[in-house]
Amino acid sequence: MAKTSSHPPLAERLRPQNLGEVIGQQHLLGAGLPLRIAFESGEPHSCILWGPPGVGKTTIARLMARSFDAHFITISAVLGGVKDIREAVEQATIWQAQDGRRTMVFVDEVHRFNKSQQDAFLPHVESGLFTFIGATTENPSFEVNSALLSRAVVYVLKPLTDDDLKQIVARVLAERALPAIETIAIEAIDHLVSYADGDARRLLNTLESLGVAAKAEKISDVTDAWLLKVLGERLRRYDKGGEQFYDTISALHKSIRGSDPDAALYWFTRMLDGGAEPRYMARRLIRLASEDIGLADPRALRLALDAAEVYERLGSPEGELALAQCVVYLAVAPKSNAVYQAFNEAKAFIKKDGTRPVPLHLRNAPTKLMKELDYGKNYRYAHDEEDGFAAGENYLPEGMAAPGFYRPVNRGLEIKIADKLNQLKAKNHQKN
Repeated sequence: MAKTSSHPPLAERLRPQNLGEVIGQQHLLGAGLPLRIAFESGEPHSCILWGPPGVGKTTIARLMARSFDAHFITISAVLGGVKDIREAVEQATIWQAQDGRRTMVFVDEVHRFNKSQQDAFLPHVESGLFTFIGATTENPSFEVNSALLSRAVVYVLKPLTDDDLKQIVARVLAERALPAIETIAIEAIDHLVSYADGDARRLLNTLESLGVAAKAEKISDVTDAWLLKVLGERLRRYDKGGEQFYDTISALHKSIRGSDPDAALYWFTRMLDGGAEPRYMARRLIRLASEDIGLADPRALRLALDAAEVYERLGSPEGELALAQCVVYLAVAPKSNAVYQAFNEAKAFIKKDGTRPVPLHLRNAPTKLMKELDYGKNYRYAHDEEDGFAAGENYLPEGMAAPGFYRPVNRGLEIKIADKLNQLKAKNHQKN
């Protein structure tokens, strides 16, 4: 067994010892919420903690073991294998015979285990020999066997908010966890929080590096200028909540909208180089595919979703190429904001308009009474009509004029969509 370091890392020293000390994840740990109920029930269950790095997966697993007075075994799927699983089973069997206490087996990065390795847990989870807790940064639907997944509750953990991270900095200072540092300027804290990007471990490791530098230079008050001098390229070149960040994402968005692939790639790469979270970039590209391309090229949205999934599977840097491919495709695709405008107009109309009743002929009639009240009467089933179109039929509330929300542009697939709508409109006029 490896010796425990007499100087554990800051992240380990500040690891919460009870639920009250946990910062973040209140959507799961708040009063009356899923994980809190699990802790208070006294009945542990197998689960998978899914979330990005540094959000408390290991901490929650350890607190579970402490809460249930259970033995705790940790396996790293990165370094371990079937031998480690076998040893865990043997140890759990011994403990069960010795004191009857439960055993919890925590598997970090469980998605790194292959199918046969994951299958090795199944009989022991089913027999109750131990409670299985898996931690993963990847989507369990893709990376965890269905058999194991069906026996575990999935809890989704979120990145820590800026306020959460600032609470951690405050705790470090209050507890004098870094003796050399007494104060950190507000601007410097903002930079540290931005760099951490929701990851408590990254924040604490950065603070620890700062503490070493402060001790060496006999600095007790950390200013923003000194922070940037010491950490340099480790910090982002712009604050994720600051003006430069939004200026840059705006430039990327407008370059794609303006169909300039070179400029789009330039701003995209600038953001990655500056430390922007690729998952955030993927979300923006998905939004952009709907907002600025829409039905002019419906493939754009599918490609954006595929690029986001590729990044989830490969991570950085490999997955960034798929995002870059998406950037170029969106830039050269035909553009239309017709659906975006139509949706906004529909929302504005609904907000100011009254609640109009659904016409009787459009209502469903599952009961005899509803049929007697003429629900669904005279409804024309489009598939039974010529060309699959019930010409002259009205699908809007009675007395409501056609609002004309959707107006296709003369680009891409929307050219054909406009032709189709014009043909249907002509048929309606002929019928009426």
